[in-house]
Amino acid sequence: METLQAHLNSGKCMEALDAVDDAMYVIGGKWKLRIIIALADGKKRFNELQRILKGISARVLSAELKDLELNGFVKRLVDPSTAVVSVEYERTEYADTLHHIVRSLQEWGAMHKKKITQR
Repeated sequence: METLQAHLNSGKCMEALDAVDDAMYVIGGKWKLRIIIALADGKKRFNELQRILKGISARVLSAELKDLELNGFVKRLVDPSTAVVSVEYERTEYADTLHHIVRSLQEWGAMHKKKITQR
């Protein structure tokens, strides 16, 4: 397997920067991956998500959900059959393409926390 340094030294540095910029634009920030993870075990209503994601404001959650829907990671489901319209959010199959990224971040975060706390 080619190392990151070897890959970047092969003249692909600008290509790598562009690809990372694109990825960070779509899933970067404090909340997007957290929202995707929070939806891993099924559909959630807006207020459920807000309770799970401690510290997120309604305005920010609404904006992030719109961005995630626009980019195909989240689907907004409206059920008008009840007296009060019910809205739920669920992950799409496309969100599953982030599995390896989320797993790697989870493993790296645990390793980093262990390293920092052992000082």
